[in-house]
Amino acid sequence: MRPRSAGVGADVPLHMPRRPYPVSESLGRLGESFFATLECELLDRRRFRIQAKTKMAIFQFIEGWYNPHRLHSGLDYLSPVEYKRRHMALAS
Repeated sequence: MRPRSAGVGADVPLHMPRRPYPVSESLGRLGESFFATLECELLDRRRFRIQAKTKMAIFQFIEGWYNPHRLHSGLDYLSPVEYKRRHMALAS
């Protein structure tokens, strides 16, 4: 049974759809980690009555917080915002 989307009124899968190609184990864990964060930080905290508002909130979460502010191992465990700030300060 698929989980019900909070307030949308339809069954919506909260996992990545099956891919026509094999997904590596590490990529699978990365996807699970992302969706766990999305659920915990956004979906469990709000109820959405309109699917378009749900999509917009997810977009804003990804582009407004998750991508620019989460720590990246490839950036010495800094967020992209902090990494850019530090390198701009060094360049000036």
